[in-house]
Amino acid sequence: MVRPMGTGGLRHEMSNVRCDNVTRLYAEGGGIRGFSCEIREGECFALLGPSGCGKTTTLRLVAGIESPDEGAIHFDGRDMAGVPPEQRSAAMVFQHYALFPHMNVFENVAFGLRAHKTPKSEIADRVREALELVQLEGLDKRPVTDLSGGQQQRVALARAIVIRPSILLLDEPLSNLDAELRRTTRVQLEELQRRLGITALYVTHDQEEALALADRVAVLKDGACHQIGTPEELLRAPATPFVETFLEPARRAWREP
Repeated sequence: MVRPMGTGGLRHEMSNVRCDNVTRLYAEGGGIRGFSCEIREGECFALLGPSGCGKTTTLRLVAGIESPDEGAIHFDGRDMAGVPPEQRSAAMVFQHYALFPHMNVFENVAFGLRAHKTPKSEIADRVREALELVQLEGLDKRPVTDLSGGQQQRVALARAIVIRPSILLLDEPLSNLDAELRRTTRVQLEELQRRLGITALYVTHDQEEALALADRVAVLKDGACHQIGTPEELLRAPATPFVETFLEPARRAWREP
């Protein structure tokens, strides 16, 4: 399926992602065990749980940064075994942004396009539109080191979406922001994801964040998935004692008139 991306005519293909009994364990402990899910086209799917539960491992497996010990990952029905990250049509926004401090905003956003050998005639227009989508127009010549944390996070997001990925991978992208900016940026991120219609896999330990952003959420603990459901399903009918206890603060807030 293809939908318009932004107002300038960029186009974007969405992917369906399926994890089938995926396992990746580490000698020192941790990882993910027997995880299965289907992330639908255009859906925002969150992996939620405490530190060490396996959510970032799962994200890295989908990205192709790591390979599963068992199980399989499919993009649109295609087995991703042996497919390197650069061939998966996925883009990641990291927790610490991973911007290049010696480059300005334009150069950071254009980096992926140049790596993909995009024609020079297209790069300026695509960077401009990506910056408009994240509300950073006019800052293209600014050194990234002069930007606020929220602005740097949006540069990282622009760098990800400008290459027109089929799936956007977000590894706790708001965790370095203060509480007020985090809420504001979360709303902006939600609006952008809906506007692009992009498939997104979102990792967070923040219950409010996951329940506000995601269409569906997988709750993880100690490498095991305890429940997958919509935010309302998780709050109305927790499937295990852990889900009930873990989401109790959110459930109390949800019950309040």
